[in-house]
Amino acid sequence: MTHRTAAAPPPSGSPRTALLEVPADVLAVLLLPSPEDATEDQLRGAGCIWCETGPLNAETALDFGEQKTLAGGSWFPRACLRCAAAWAHRGLLEHAPLCEQCTDEVSHCEIGLALYRLIRQGRRP
Repeated sequence: MTHRTAAAPPPSGSPRTALLEVPADVLAVLLLPSPEDATEDQLRGAGCIWCETGPLNAETALDFGEQKTLAGGSWFPRACLRCAAAWAHRGLLEHAPLCEQCTDEVSHCEIGLALYRLIRQGRRP
């Protein structure tokens, strides 16, 4: 599967039309489930890739963009904000101790900052 940049809802207090760009490296840290294990709703982005919450919309979902399968097909995974935050938190706990930039100065690590933003985004009411 290839990883591409995905768009996330804006941080709290930002205009709802702005999108937070999620670097492709962050998608690898989030460990998206395999499309072979996904339901039809999850494959087309109507349900959360982790918990099957749905239906999702632009205000309630993190869109990971079109992803390619190993067989050459496409799928469109999305996540509810709560799951995106939980997986970002898990990813940050695994990433930060092994990242020289995070241990020296977290504000210099794109992956760490993106994960932190996703965690905060999931706390939005």
